[in-house]
Amino acid sequence: MSPAKRIAFIGNSLPRRCGIATFTTDLQQAIASSDVNTSIVAMNDHADGYDYPFSVHCQISDQRLESYAHAADFLNEGRFDVVSLQHEFGIFGGEAGSHLMALLSRLTMPVVTTLHTVLAEPNAAQRDVMERIVDASARIVVMAEKGRDLLRAVYRLPADKIEVIAHGIPEFAFVEPDEAKERLGFGGRSVILTFGLLSPNKGIEVMIDAMPSILRRRPDAIYVVLGATHPHLVRERGESYRESLMSRVRELGVEDHVVFLDQFVDQATLLGFISMCDVYVTPYLNEAQMTSGTLSYSFGLGKAVVSTPYWHARELLADGRGILVPFGDAVAIGNEIAGLLTDAPRRQDMRLRAYASSRSMTWERTAKRYLAAFETARRGRVLNAVAGSSQPRALMATAPPPEMQTGHLLSMCDDTGLFQHAVHSVPDRSHGYCVDDNARALLLASALNGTGESRLPETLTTRFTSFVQHAWNPDRRRFRNFMSFERRWLEEAGSEDSHGRSLWALGVCARDDASAPRRQWAAALFAEALPIIERFSSPRAWAFALLGLDAHCTTVVAASVRTLLADRLLGLLATVETPGWIWFEDGLSYDNARLPQAMIATGLAMKVPAYVEAGLRSLRWLTHLQTTPTGLFRPVGSESFGDRRSPPKVFDQQPLEATATISACLAAWRADGDPQWRNDAACAFAWFLGDNDLSVPLVDLDTGACRDGLHRDRPNENRGGESVVSYLLSLAEIRQLARVSGDRPKLAPLRALHA
Repeated sequence: MSPAKRIAFIGNSLPRRCGIATFTTDLQQAIASSDVNTSIVAMNDHADGYDYPFSVHCQISDQRLESYAHAADFLNEGRFDVVSLQHEFGIFGGEAGSHLMALLSRLTMPVVTTLHTVLAEPNAAQRDVMERIVDASARIVVMAEKGRDLLRAVYRLPADKIEVIAHGIPEFAFVEPDEAKERLGFGGRSVILTFGLLSPNKGIEVMIDAMPSILRRRPDAIYVVLGATHPHLVRERGESYRESLMSRVRELGVEDHVVFLDQFVDQATLLGFISMCDVYVTPYLNEAQMTSGTLSYSFGLGKAVVSTPYWHARELLADGRGILVPFGDAVAIGNEIAGLLTDAPRRQDMRLRAYASSRSMTWERTAKRYLAAFETARRGRVLNAVAGSSQPRALMATAPPPEMQTGHLLSMCDDTGLFQHAVHSVPDRSHGYCVDDNARALLLASALNGTGESRLPETLTTRFTSFVQHAWNPDRRRFRNFMSFERRWLEEAGSEDSHGRSLWALGVCARDDASAPRRQWAAALFAEALPIIERFSSPRAWAFALLGLDAHCTTVVAASVRTLLADRLLGLLATVETPGWIWFEDGLSYDNARLPQAMIATGLAMKVPAYVEAGLRSLRWLTHLQTTPTGLFRPVGSESFGDRRSPPKVFDQQPLEATATISACLAAWRADGDPQWRNDAACAFAWFLGDNDLSVPLVDLDTGACRDGLHRDRPNENRGGESVVSYLLSLAEIRQLARVSGDRPKLAPLRALHA
């Protein structure tokens, strides 16, 4: 395998002012010097963005979910060999940075993620996001052994997936500070330096409090605080933090010995300041800081360093390479710094130890280690492909299917039936009801009559059946579809599809309902409403009717209709199908998978192999079309409806399509026993739980509510009747599969919504 030639970096980028931006830019430049084509995908934290260099080829607006998807498209279309992700909490949008998953879930190349922070005690959202990032990454890089330990202990990551690569440093000669002091205006002073974006967690106030004790032993000492205030802090509080530090300096009377340089400096200027200091101090207050670029730089330039014992410092400064002091202890910091400033031999010995041990950290060597990690990730991807070990993400998890919860369904019903729509989770009376949704609800009631589930309340099932009965218009021999909230029918006859779906529900009710009188009612109305289906031209109406006939076909008339409809679908496929378009129509619409499902079910019932084969062949084509290169289920987007023989558009995505695909794939599995069909069903179900293009869960596991779908940039926050029934029908099938198979389909809610 030839070495990677195109590598992309995702993270902040200079001139944005933060440590991640500096690191991303430095790493990209170091890799680019190795004759590799590189590109940066930069995170923007405000609408105006930044004046980026030419190395930035794509930008992401951190709070816009759509922007992450566009970045994934850029990377996939650019055919990059590897993506290097720089992860830090706070730079990606969504809860705990969850928007990032909308990008990672769509990438077709391996991802090597550098974790700049590894939390020992993450909250639930942070843990969830971290686990999903780790799962999406081929390799994980941390900059300290503590990071490796935490990944193994807290996140159960295997050791062979983790690389420890130290923070890179520039190549810089070991020099004495006097020349730089003269050049920068600090000649004749004992210089203590801190550099970085000012924020309260840096502990600058502790160092200021230490200055009086230092000055008693070293009167020429001066503390230089180099760095602008963190931009986010400026936006929230202005310069109040810097002003509070300056006020403390005045209170202590050390104005001549503390200098604030409000600058965000380039690397050359920073190296000049570091080279002129006698002691570098990082008095940070957060033990969990996994890495510090300024600590690495000062260490790499051979500086005597005094630091609090955050994780990175504890490792880097061990064995006499620096001095550690307790957090927030101004007395200890003062004593140690004063001791170093008054003991030149000790200070020089510490400098030499630091410089010698840092040679492996230069950017040139760091780049080589990253390139090796990239190649390991690529080899792993190739080996997985050869071994055929790539599986749908849904099968890689281990939790059982969620519990059946019908609370939201109940709230979406009144004494008439199931409401069509909701505003968020509140039923929307203005759109009334439809037979489509109430027929679906009747299918759900029948599905929950099986072993292992709690039935719907009898009164609720009665409402659904009553609605279907009331929808029947005997004068037209058709079902009406739409009813206003005032219980007024808005049409004399509904669509052909709504008629077909009503037949489907009646057929299943006639077979599966718990009430014998209701089964008799369903059979009678089914027989009355079936004959007119022969006049219909809608392939979906035919398919829905065939699914009803699969459940209830007890007369010669019904058998004749079943053969007629199946032959029509078979004829459509024969007429429309080409090598690249194995489908019944010239375009894709809604409920697509119901067509092959109907053919498979009918073929099995009638023992007609041609029907089964047609269903399997068309479903295989559709399933391939609805699966991304990374194994995500991506249903045909509604923006595709009406397109002729074109690849489906991605959005809007609707729960109805996932439900149809699950049913069809399980029908295919029962037909030919290929376990891949179960995998495909699992992937489609995982779409509900967050394994989708936006990495957003659609369901509330506590109530059974389901969002109405995925827009290009966000989920649809409404939770209407069709969506809740679609999810619950899918859940019922997956749970039944687990029971009859004697095992658990390995389906885990990646980040199910509890709201």
